[in-house]
Amino acid sequence: MAAASGLTLLVPHERNPWLATTYGTGELIADALERGCRKFLVGIGGSATNDGGVGMLRALGYRFLDKNGAELQGGGNILGSIARIDAAKVHTALRDSEFIVACDVDNPLYGENGAAFVYAPQKGADEAMVQKLDSGLRNYAAAVRDFTGRDVAQIPGAGAAGGLGAAFLAMLGARLVPGVSMVLDALSFTSVIADASLVVTGEGRIDRQTMMGKAPCGVLRAARACGVPVVAVGGSVVECEELCSAGFAGVYAATPCGQPIETAMQSAVAKENLHRCAVVVAADFLL
Repeated sequence: MAAASGLTLLVPHERNPWLATTYGTGELIADALERGCRKFLVGIGGSATNDGGVGMLRALGYRFLDKNGAELQGGGNILGSIARIDAAKVHTALRDSEFIVACDVDNPLYGENGAAFVYAPQKGADEAMVQKLDSGLRNYAAAVRDFTGRDVAQIPGAGAAGGLGAAFLAMLGARLVPGVSMVLDALSFTSVIADASLVVTGEGRIDRQTMMGKAPCGVLRAARACGVPVVAVGGSVVECEELCSAGFAGVYAATPCGQPIETAMQSAVAKENLHRCAVVVAADFLL
């Protein structure tokens, strides 16, 4: 979703979750439906939005109406005015579609740990806007409950991506899963590594957060269950107790000690650093 509704698509002065919508994400899904796609693997991190997913749902044919029956269009600014949801024009292919959503946060839809209070400030909201967005999400949750008969507001992940998680859960019947689990399942990872001698995983910076559900942690867990050793390669590595006890067969820093990050991030330099690191890993484990 970040490719269509992401924070990095906006320069700082453009960030405004009161107006930003997930409509573009819905357009991507609608286009895929028209092309015959029926199974969707969706990542919902990095959003610029706090619209509860109403933009996405509007692009798929849902209509959000106020107390006078007028159709609402917008982002977080319409949440507090939603009185009724209409599905008469919803894309018919959604009935036969499956949605699996990568969600690496467990925030509820609203409240002090919800989408508005935790994430809206980094998307451009001031304190007053945060309060209005949270109030709007509460109203939206009630409208969704009236329409679907499901109360998803407190399900972990409902508040992900400005409440997009709630829209997927309640309106599209999605299953929320940790991102790395979704990717490994999609790749049939355990089958792929069945005959492997070694698995190499990594990320930009390896530190204590690596073991908090990030990709290398998931790869390690899956590979060890198959009896295959795992090494991790990071652009930088911060040694810590969590890494030492995690079970990696080795942890390697690709960037030479003292090399400035601006230099290390240059494509040609990064390629050479990784090549040098790969030679060391091969010598240690495979030769």
